[in-house]
Amino acid sequence: MTAVGGRGKPAFTGRRAAFIGLCLLPGVVFVLVFTYWPMVRGSVMAFQRYNLFDLTETPFVGLENFRGVLAEDRFWTALRNTGTWVFVSLVFQFFLGFGLALLLRRHFRGRGLYQAWVFFPWAMSGFLIGLLWRWMFNGQFGVINDLLLKVGIIDRPIAFLGTPGWAMTSVIVANVWYGVTFFAIMIMAALQSVPKELYEAASVDGASRLGQFWNVTVPHIRPTLALIVLLRIIWILNFPDLIYSMTGGGPAGSTDIITTFLIQQVIGGDYGRAGAVGLLALALLLAFSIFYLNVTRSDETAR
Repeated sequence: MTAVGGRGKPAFTGRRAAFIGLCLLPGVVFVLVFTYWPMVRGSVMAFQRYNLFDLTETPFVGLENFRGVLAEDRFWTALRNTGTWVFVSLVFQFFLGFGLALLLRRHFRGRGLYQAWVFFPWAMSGFLIGLLWRWMFNGQFGVINDLLLKVGIIDRPIAFLGTPGWAMTSVIVANVWYGVTFFAIMIMAALQSVPKELYEAASVDGASRLGQFWNVTVPHIRPTLALIVLLRIIWILNFPDLIYSMTGGGPAGSTDIITTFLIQQVIGGDYGRAGAVGLLALALLLAFSIFYLNVTRSDETAR
């Protein structure tokens, strides 16, 4: 039986709170140990001379690691590549995902099975997807070259992953294929929230299908679109798995982005510089997020 105190509150409140805290404790500890502690430790390393091959002395060196990173041409090349990687991937993922969501909103035979096939890539490992596309873009035995040769578009195989221009195009194609699913899932969920009465009212007012889309659908799901675009920008920038498994950042750094550059610092054993690159990437994302949220908020207020 549950006893009730004088003020109408259930008894054993303290015991219940302790039980809830105990249930939450493993999750909290896991996040602290595997997320926040590495973040704090890496931030401290950014200000140390912390080389894995010489741990006898790890003195604090102030901004030396940041100056060293900013003085490297490879870092600025990676930064430019990051802009190309994020922008082009995002544009194609967004529009293809939006179109796919609009198609999947319609009811047709086998719709559920088709949705499962479309959404399946999102459940796969990015590193595994990179290996699959690396095989497909192989310069000698890849299926992409084989298809292009058979239809007569090319007369000799192309070294997609060994040529600077083609390498970036190849990894972006793979990333677009992977990321379309995210936009399709999220936008399709947002489309379900648009009341049918709004479409009926717009139809009565004589609005065409295109008019209903621009004046009903887009305004209603605009907040969701703004949020998922920001999330996807963050994820694409922090998604070195695909590039690293396809090209390793090559050839000649032509597919390096800021996070693959960070991985190279870790593999080289220079944890101090790796921490500095990580903090620079974090600062870049933070500045962009603040700017983006202010712009989208101002746009919503104006409307």
